[in-house]
Amino acid sequence: MSSGNPFSIGLRAARANLVPGLVIQTLMVALVLVYYFAPPARGWFVVMANAKGHWGYAFSFTSAVIAGAVLPMLFKIVLVQRGRLTRADFSELLFLAVFWGSEGIVVDALYRFQVVLFGSHVDFPTIVKKVLVDQLVFNPVFAIPYTLSCYELRRHGYRFRSIGHAFTAGFYRTHTIPTLCATWCVWIPVTCAIYALPSLLQIPLFALALTFWVLMLAYITTRQHKAEPISAPLTEAVAE
Repeated sequence: MSSGNPFSIGLRAARANLVPGLVIQTLMVALVLVYYFAPPARGWFVVMANAKGHWGYAFSFTSAVIAGAVLPMLFKIVLVQRGRLTRADFSELLFLAVFWGSEGIVVDALYRFQVVLFGSHVDFPTIVKKVLVDQLVFNPVFAIPYTLSCYELRRHGYRFRSIGHAFTAGFYRTHTIPTLCATWCVWIPVTCAIYALPSLLQIPLFALALTFWVLMLAYITTRQHKAEPISAPLTEAVAE
């Protein structure tokens, strides 16, 4: 494939994130195994499930904001800027909080909708159906286009008239498809682990995976001295 092939670009991005991706996948699988085979650790899972059951979408919003906005900003301010706050930090924090908070709510709604479609049983056929809808429908149709358009909006100073290109076939080919390929390589195994847990534990595990993923990318970005971080949602998408 040529260097301009979107699938080739996506695979190169996936290889660049191979190590952090494998780390996150290993951690998520380990947590699922702990849940099913280490009864003494069930107390932590019960606390998370109870919190999710009690707070609902508010839990999803808050956990996503903490994982995707607050923690990486603290990482940046403390380790990169050595405790110095700038005006741009507040703008970035607000953007990330709104973006990730909305993502948390949307992902929660997706998980609930899948329960309606396929049920809440945790068995192999149900997990496969949910992962396929998540990764082959939700991601390419909504999650990644939404993520990329939000970052384009930010890049153009929040001028909506300047991001029409983000909704064209050309942009989908050159940006969305590579992002989709990179996302699949990391998040298909992660979503398998998420759907392998009971419904009330899926958002907590998603938030935990997101926390590890964003912090690990922030760490790699810092070591490489790059000007802007590459964000990866999660479910979901490499944002830039």
